[in-house]
Amino acid sequence: MQADNSAPVTIRTRKFITNRLLARRQFIVDILHPSRANVSKAELSERLAAIYKTEKDRVVTFGLKTIFGGGRTTGFGLIYDDEASQRKFEAKHRLIRSGLTQAPPKTNRKLRKERKNRAKKLRGTKKSKAAEPPKK
Repeated sequence: MQADNSAPVTIRTRKFITNRLLARRQFIVDILHPSRANVSKAELSERLAAIYKTEKDRVVTFGLKTIFGGGRTTGFGLIYDDEASQRKFEAKHRLIRSGLTQAPPKTNRKLRKERKNRAKKLRGTKKSKAAEPPKK
């Protein structure tokens, strides 16, 4: 069975709150998609931006859970007033997903563990020297 991406999707919001302290609007999103498997976050952001007359980049959706049996999804949505407040208040992992910041470079898992165990054997300012690999 082929997914029908042109099938109608109904988006409803509830528990809508304007949060002035965090410079955003927050709400629960209910998505009705009876003839589709699911709705992509990108499409959802576009639709919410059109409904609330804002930029697509300021809309953040997360925690989307499809109800058993399909046809309905519930999640959480945020619309930030501007990019500065989004960078300031949004969770780091969601900023990385939306492309506003870069993920820190990851080191090898084994090297991280070896560095941690070397640091456990030292105290005080010498712990920073444990970060350097041992000289042969």
